[in-house]
Amino acid sequence: MERKKELKQAYKEVKIESGIYTITNKQNGKKFVASTRNFKTLNGTKFTLENGMHTNKELQKEWNEYGKDAFEIEQVEVLKIPENQFINEKKELEKLLDQWMDKLQPYGEKGYHTKKD
Repeated sequence: MERKKELKQAYKEVKIESGIYTITNKQNGKKFVASTRNFKTLNGTKFTLENGMHTNKELQKEWNEYGKDAFEIEQVEVLKIPENQFINEKKELEKLLDQWMDKLQPYGEKGYHTKKD
């Protein structure tokens, strides 16, 4: 029973990291760029792709066509949260995502996003 308590405490102490990730098609170089409030949820993203339920239809189509081994999922930046300071995590993630979208330009032939006007 003591072991169970130890494991529970260890789980609580695991730091939840949020940030930006990419899914890259290694066959054609196209990228999907997104943010997450918890990198552990990337397993859920893989699950949705493997089960044909991802919201980005073009990414889903190519995942089905090329297979999971043709894609690489990578954390590109962890959101830095200052100690003892409140930040609006959602807003900061949006800013970070905008920066990465500007940097990578994952539109058209280069990615799975549609450029906003």
